[in-house]
Amino acid sequence: MSSFDLDAFLPYRLSVASNLVSRLFARRYAEEFGLTIAEWRVMAVVGADGTASASDVRARTGMDKAKVSRAVTALLARRLLRHTPHTGDRRVEPLALSAAGRAMFEAIVPRARALEAELAAGLAPAQAAALEAALRHIAARATALGADPGGGPD
Repeated sequence: MSSFDLDAFLPYRLSVASNLVSRLFARRYAEEFGLTIAEWRVMAVVGADGTASASDVRARTGMDKAKVSRAVTALLARRLLRHTPHTGDRRVEPLALSAAGRAMFEAIVPRARALEAELAAGLAPAQAAALEAALRHIAARATALGADPGGGPD
């Protein structure tokens, strides 16, 4: 038997926690609005920033190109996103929420904030601040060690 304790391995624990939270969010809200997790992530970035390209979404979320592309295509087809054509590279076309997309985004955000509060319930302010600092540190270290913040499997 190996001496490797998977349950104590930080990358594994982060992945499990992330997957659990994403599935909880999807079950509560994304399904209600007919969105996949990837589609919500695209909407969240575009909605928070006002406009964003597919490349911007990749950089902010760490999702791979194919997932972002499929999500953007689906959101455009549902008329939840709109884009301004850019000569050449579609990855840099500015995307924005349509009126319907903005309405959906505005309906989801308070629910997302409520879920965030539920997840953080019981954390003392110092624990919440330490968690935030630790997550920022881990992301920065992963980037410094060679992680591509805008691509690769998620």
